Amino acid sequence: MAKAKATVHGAVSLVNAIANQKGATLGIDLKVEATIETNPGKGISIQSENKSLSSRLINKTIEKIVSKKDLEQNKITVTLVSEIPTGYGLKSSSAISSAIALACAKIFKPKLTDQQILLAGVDASIETKVSITGAYDDACSCYYGGFNVTDNAKKKRIQFEKGPANLIAVIFIPKNRKRGNLKKLKILSSVFENAWELARKANYWEAMIINGLATASILNSDPKIITDLLEKGAMGASVSGNGPSIAAITKKENESAIKKVFSTLEGNIIVSKISNKKAEVHEI
Repeated sequence: MAKAKATVHGAVSLVNAIANQKGATLGIDLKVEATIETNPGKGISIQSENKSLSSRLINKTIEKIVSKKDLEQNKITVTLVSEIPTGYGLKSSSAISSAIALACAKIFKPKLTDQQILLAGVDASIETKVSITGAYDDACSCYYGGFNVTDNAKKKRIQFEKGPANLIAVIFIPKNRKRGNLKKLKILSSVFENAWELARKANYWEAMIINGLATASILNSDPKIITDLLEKGAMGASVSGNGPSIAAITKKENESAIKKVFSTLEGNIIVSKISNKKAEVHEI
């Protein structure tokens, strides 16, 4: 009988990785808590208020960490509490898979490194088709916090540093969940490559703006919203992930001006601090 609880935060996109398998992300304060409890028996049971979460992803992540033998001898109960809306490009699946991997590792494989824990979630995401690129960029910002610029194909962090603690992300969650055609992102692969090169040199906001204009034009958002947000004081603004949410990074004093830009659209607004918090876990 053991019980462990892991906390992992969400993230927003600076550079979308679909075109070139190279991405950049920034951690935000919205969090996921995963509690893993073991009892004699076998099987995995999942308790979560959000029914649309992929149980395939959760089961696969557990299988990546827990040996077959341990799975035969333990009934594993997973309890998930998430502040991150799912399916809007705010990295909920990366946060969930990382939190589950971390809590399982605490109980079953305490010697695993951060990279091994992180990759369990990334590989599970690819194998269950939750993510096209495995979202290594997303997983890094969820797990480590701050800015992360990654080569997803090589599963390497190329550039990382803490994010400015005085900034907030104002995130618009549209009522209409329609996303554009992701395959078309490849048409602009050279644009995304340039954005990624900027992020690699720590020009994060420029990278985010280029990414915002490029993704908005392809993924059913109006690119004009990106320029409107910049005009009202956003340092960077972009569709997050594959959308449809839009994130603007700004100083606290511009919060109401940024919200006003979104207020003409149908949907909800979430405000979150930038997060530099690393994933944590403890036994309970």
